[in-house]
Amino acid sequence: MTILVTGATGNAGGAVVQSLAAQGVPARALIRSETTLPSGIEPVYGDLNKPNTFVDALTGVTGIFLLSGYDRLEELLANAVAAGVRKVVVLSSSSLDGEVTNAVAAYHHATEEAVRAATVDWTFLRPNSFMSNTLRWLDQLKAGDEVRVQFPEVPVSTIHPRDIADVAVEALQGSSDGEVLRLTGPVALTPVEQVAILGEGIGRALTAYPMSRSETHDALFASMPAPYAAAIESFFGDGTVDETSVNNTVTEITGRPARTLQTWVQENAGLFR
Repeated sequence: MTILVTGATGNAGGAVVQSLAAQGVPARALIRSETTLPSGIEPVYGDLNKPNTFVDALTGVTGIFLLSGYDRLEELLANAVAAGVRKVVVLSSSSLDGEVTNAVAAYHHATEEAVRAATVDWTFLRPNSFMSNTLRWLDQLKAGDEVRVQFPEVPVSTIHPRDIADVAVEALQGSSDGEVLRLTGPVALTPVEQVAILGEGIGRALTAYPMSRSETHDALFASMPAPYAAAIESFFGDGTVDETSVNNTVTEITGRPARTLQTWVQENAGLFR
């Protein structure tokens, strides 16, 4: 068994690399430039948008951890099938619980449909927002102890990337074939509560400033293309996607409780100091 991890330097892909290494599962990490990888993880240099750049690295691969939304996906999947890949685990999105035509859900939906059409086993992971999204407050924390939070009244059961990764590794080893797995954290917390946990974990008296809907709208549209900003505002402002509910999927798949935000903050506190 050998696993190819795409997005191997990102939040989710990097966590999958860590989980594979921890379990001693042979793996290859698709990267664009040289980086430090755990023992037992082989680097593969290529571009996910250009499947021809790593086609040779598919030889001997049994499973792929695949990110959504990249070009020439059908070519990649054809290459994978030809090389004997048997399983594809897709990092999809909770956005597919709602309307699939918005800018965020659309590219995840397209990826899922392409994988369904390929002659491989598959598992789709649809996680809630990542705990590592807390890093979006870094610039504000460099300026002071006030954190401006969007959708302050909306609790979200954010998920630790390693929990996504541990579920992915189980799926890549043969579990959950043909299943769509919604993944949540252990508890739903408002952004204000998340700031309080962060402050306690890094030893700073942080204050959350609850942004109004108008302020949030302006900030979103200033920070990203309009179709994506509109989708996110709809998800959390209009409640078209439910990231408040908590389920036991992580525990059922991995046999242990989902990690808490306190754990994530403890592990990453140094990034905020």
